[in-house]
Amino acid sequence: MTAFTPSQKLYMTCVKRPIGFLGALVALILLSPLFIATMVLLFFANKNGFKGIFFTQYRPGKNEKIFKALKFKTMTDERDANGNLLPDADRLTKVGKFIRSTSIDELPQLINILKGDMAFIGPRPLLVQYLPLYSEEQHRRHDVTPGMSGWAQVNGRNNISWQKKFELDVYYVDHISLGMDLKVFYTTIRKVLGREDINTTTGNSATMEAFNGKN
Repeated sequence: MTAFTPSQKLYMTCVKRPIGFLGALVALILLSPLFIATMVLLFFANKNGFKGIFFTQYRPGKNEKIFKALKFKTMTDERDANGNLLPDADRLTKVGKFIRSTSIDELPQLINILKGDMAFIGPRPLLVQYLPLYSEEQHRRHDVTPGMSGWAQVNGRNNISWQKKFELDVYYVDHISLGMDLKVFYTTIRKVLGREDINTTTGNSATMEAFNGKN
């Protein structure tokens, strides 16, 4: 458990959360045309009607409390003759690849921020099944609210190892502050606009390799 300073506790409760809520609300209003346009594109691209628009998955949040994370769905549900899902790369459409590379797929998480499950800045919420695999030090990434972007995302994103990612997450937890969040926010905008540090496909997988407790 991280021993936060009084100023860090004050920032997280009295500054970070209120600003996050108002920011998410304003962003949803301003980005509503993009939000709607993306929904229409995915409705047709994923060939599954309204079921092809959003992707939900349970993720651990602050203090490892489980919540349902929301994203735009960038892959179809196409299956082989035996009923098994096709490899990620085969299900990732051109529309989905563009939406992922521009980080538009993350926009529905603004709703998670409104609900308090997430923040704009913080360690990315990962899969629930990873929880038993973390070391005691790695568990500390859950001492703060997870974010849409974080210190690890602006320092390599999918192009760094899991171990390095967790080191950066814990570094963020230890140094959480307004200055740190502004730095991550600015760098995130710059990298998203430049479409840097993201692998949309890796072999047959369109996502980073699974964490196994060692890699």
